[in-house]
Amino acid sequence: MSPRSADPTVRPALLDAAARLLAHEGPAALTTRRLATEAGTSTMAVYTRFGSMDEVRRAVRQEGFARLSARLDKLPSTEDPVADLVAAGTTYFVSGLAEPHLYRAMFLDRPLEGDEAGGDVFQRLVAAVRRCVEAGRFEAVEPSMLQVWAAQLWSMRHGMVTLVVTGLLAETDARFVLDDLTLRLLVGYGDEPARAGPSLERGNQASAAPAGCHDVT
Repeated sequence: MSPRSADPTVRPALLDAAARLLAHEGPAALTTRRLATEAGTSTMAVYTRFGSMDEVRRAVRQEGFARLSARLDKLPSTEDPVADLVAAGTTYFVSGLAEPHLYRAMFLDRPLEGDEAGGDVFQRLVAAVRRCVEAGRFEAVEPSMLQVWAAQLWSMRHGMVTLVVTGLLAETDARFVLDDLTLRLLVGYGDEPARAGPSLERGNQASAAPAGCHDVT
């Protein structure tokens, strides 16, 4: 008789529960017993999947970035690089609203030493900006400026996600601000206003997740 395989739903449930505990109560609340109770499983299930609570915290961040990467992977690559850049940014924004507990672990809490999760996501954004330059939509700049522009786009959306999940700004208002800021940045990077506007609209439409799907618990 073959050994019973591990339930594949347990690990994600543990990580979601850990993210919620970290977001609402902080690291002190993250104990093996409390985590097992919140996830509706046994302490043995925690021990067999994670060696320590630090490993749980690292796994939470890794899971958050893995889910974001999976959403970005679903976006189509079109002939409009600016629309694709916008779509990636909108997906980032919606992902943060959909799973605010994971978002906090990914971007608001200080990572543990040696935790470098998320670097590949930023490089994807840099590559998307580079594609706009290579297509002639953005002006040609020094390679280092690609990272600067990517950081500007990232921080803009990060700020809007943070304002919404903390209840300081309504999602509809945040989307309006994002569209206005994005359009101004696209034009500032060298895109023609007559092209930037339609690309912004196409990019928003192509974003993987629908509006209004966030969980603010």
